[in-house]
Order: sequence, then structure tokens, then C-alpha cells
Amino acid sequence: MARSKAKPQPTEERSLDTLTRACPSCGRRMWFEYENRRSVAMLDGQVVRLRLHIRRCQNITCDRYRKAYRPEEEGRWALPEHEFGLDIIALIGALRYQEHRSVPEMHRALRRRQVEISERSVTNLLDRYDELLAVSLTDNRRLRRVLSEAGGVILAIDGLQPDVGHEVLWIVRDCLSGEILLGRSLLSATADDLVELLQEVKAWLPVDVIGVISDGQRSLRKAVARVWPQAPHQLCHFHYLREAAHPVYEADRHAKKELKKRVRGVRPLERSVEGRRDAMARVIHEYCAAVRSALTDDGRPPLAASGLKLHARLTAIQHSLERAGKRGRSPRNC
Repeated sequence: MARSKAKPQPTEERSLDTLTRACPSCGRRMWFEYENRRSVAMLDGQVVRLRLHIRRCQNITCDRYRKAYRPEEEGRWALPEHEFGLDIIALIGALRYQEHRSVPEMHRALRRRQVEISERSVTNLLDRYDELLAVSLTDNRRLRRVLSEAGGVILAIDGLQPDVGHEVLWIVRDCLSGEILLGRSLLSATADDLVELLQEVKAWLPVDVIGVISDGQRSLRKAVARVWPQAPHQLCHFHYLREAAHPVYEADRHAKKELKKRVRGVRPLERSVEGRRDAMARVIHEYCAAVRSALTDDGRPPLAASGLKLHARLTAIQHSLERAGKRGRSPRNC
């Protein structure tokens, strides 16, 4: 069935690069080859545009010669060739098997969360949830063959919790082949629970683990160290930057609060020219709207500092007022 309306436009953009630059097979540097783009709808109603940097090994003697190596973090956003995030799949599974909701009921629950999705897509995502759980219950011969041909795996481990109090859906994915190795819901995320989960993966893996990539959750780090003590464990760049930038974020948030104190007189200015239709009144309204826009347009840490952004916007407005004052009567003196 064709779409009745266009896809929602992305509300933000993320650029993802590979954490591994050396070829897992021959060890030589992989060069950036091309860029892919995909949009992923998330549970909070946001649509994220992902810019994926694809790398390839240029060593002609390597068994991974010219094979695409995609960003490891891509797997924590969505399944291959899917436009809905893993958090939506996790919620659909929880609504179906914990609350026994029907497809129309799950569809209405997602639409209340501002997720643009059809009932048919809800049915498809429920099938994907069942497949992820089935991966942990079946011995997949195809997976063993694919992993054996690669000669090793780089595991990406991440947990997704639709809401506080729900089960956490844990996904273990191989970054080299892009295959999902295990998907399972757990009520808790203690180190012992995660060790049991990872031991199950280790027991049937036909090859060695070259490396592990995850966020900085302490219980997960302890579990990986116990199961694969010799494997390099790298933290996700985004989580690492977010934690490293926390002191800067706090200072930036304090600066933004102080800046807001100095521009709280916008409403009295607007009231002073209510009912007027002259050019000066229009100018004052436009400047007040610019200040309001600057106050509400926040950045997303750690890559965008909202305090610095507000300072730049207010500085631009101040310079505009100064230029207006040199040409004639300033709106501030009205």
C-alpha cells in the first residue's frame, strides 16, 4: 500500500564514523570511501538523519578487500534497512507480551507519542521483535558460516528501555557482518545478569572476539571484563564525549541562566506598543520575537553548547540594534 503522505522531515542530524580505522583482517588503515544517509524515527517523536561514513580496506591481498565497514554505532539506532528505531521495537514487544495489547491499540499508543507510523508497520516491527528473540533460541547455521568466514567478531552491545520500569531489550551485534547475534529482554541490568547473557554468546561463537564496543555503564563494563578479559573494550565516542564535557556543560548552563536574567523585559516592551500599526511598532515586535527565539532555541550537549549559542544570538541582536541606532531612532528608546 502506498503512503498517503510524505515521510516526516528529520528534526536533527547525526554524523557517524567508524570507531575502528584499522582493517580487522590485515591491520592496514581503512580509507573513507563514501557516505550513506538514512532517517530513523525514534520513540520520542524525533526523526534523526544519520550520515554514515563507510570505509573499505584497500589492501588487494586482504580477504576483506573492498568490503564495506559501516559505523559500529549504527546498530544501536535501528535494524538494517529499517526506518524505526530499536526503542520503538522494544516498546512494541513490551506492549504485546506484557500488556497483551492488540495491533490497533499499540498503534494508538505510538501515535499518542507523536510517532508517525501505520498499523502495517506496527505488525512488521512486532515480527522483527519476535525474530530478535528467536535468534537467542535457535542455532543459526548461516550465522556460524558468516562469522567463520570473517575470522573474528567485533561486538557492539547496547540495551534499550522504552520506559522506566519496563524490561530492557539487550542487543548483541557483530560490527563486521552487521548480524544480530542475540536479542533478549532482562528485568535487571546487574553485572551478574549481563555476564550470563554474554556467556551465552561466547558459548556458541565459532570465532574469537576481536573487540567490544559499548557505552560506559559500569555493570556492562564489569561483565565484559569477566567474560572477555583479553579483548579490547572501547567506549562509544558519543557517550565518552558527553561525560567528558559534563563540567563544560554545567558552566555553560550557568552562563545561560545569567544571560536570561538580562533579557526578561521583552513582555513589557511588547505591551507598550500593543495596538500600534506604525513601522517602529513592527520593528520592536520583530526584535522581541528574535529575543524569544534565542531564549528557546537550545543546543544539544555535548556537541552544541546552548549558553554559547544564546550569547551569539543576543550579540547579533545587540549589533543590529546598534546599527539601527546609528541610522536613526533606536527601538530601545521608543
